[in-house]
Amino acid sequence: MGFRMYFLRQHFRVTSALVIREMEARFGSKPGGYIWAIADPLAHVMTMTALFSILARVPALGTDFALFFASGYLPFAFYQAMTSYVAATVKANKQLFSYPIVSPIDAVTARYILQLMTSIAVTIVVLAICTTEIRHIGDLDLWTAIQASTLASLMGLGLGMANIALFGAFPLYEQIFNMVNRPLFMVSGVILVPDSMPHPIYDYMMWNPLVHVIMWFRSAIYPEYGAIGLDKMFVVKTVIILIFFGLSLFTGSRMLREERL
Repeated sequence: MGFRMYFLRQHFRVTSALVIREMEARFGSKPGGYIWAIADPLAHVMTMTALFSILARVPALGTDFALFFASGYLPFAFYQAMTSYVAATVKANKQLFSYPIVSPIDAVTARYILQLMTSIAVTIVVLAICTTEIRHIGDLDLWTAIQASTLASLMGLGLGMANIALFGAFPLYEQIFNMVNRPLFMVSGVILVPDSMPHPIYDYMMWNPLVHVIMWFRSAIYPEYGAIGLDKMFVVKTVIILIFFGLSLFTGSRMLREERL
């Protein structure tokens, strides 16, 4: 029991130090890094808003195009940003692994915590900036939004851990994954409401767990949104599978064992 508590305290101290280190490396002491973290998703939302405002009179939900696209892109970004950030953990921390006290799982945990905090802050700021429908923010179902966002981030964590091993073993896979992952939002329900799509397109889309995450998040902002077809258990099961799959590949990675030698 005493050894277990010592191990947990040591893991907490190392992870806390790594979070601070990652924050300084990523954002630095100047505000430019923080501004870019907000400007990037805001630019995506504003670009889609400008484009679809010309093509359509009103969005699929509500009357504010910016809020509609933000409610789709922000939960998607919880997944996408986490996947990319966690997958780069080993490459960014190779030198630290020469210290016995620092383990790869500490670095992964630190990156997960920092990216989660960043995504939460960005989501709050972007939603506040881009909406004119203040009533939706006032009626926000916070618990529902937290559930959807957390599961999206855990989905990114599981896949990110798996990719640490897969990227090291198969360099070509890394290129293919990055090429597919960038435009994934096009088929994840960010720019439309899946419920309105005809069969069989609707049926194919519902196999994408990110579609359910975005529907889940949007139901927190739009009380009138029925979210037909939303399967929360499908998202939970996907997260469990990805975390198990990611941990299995991560802990069994030959590349990580060589980094520790």
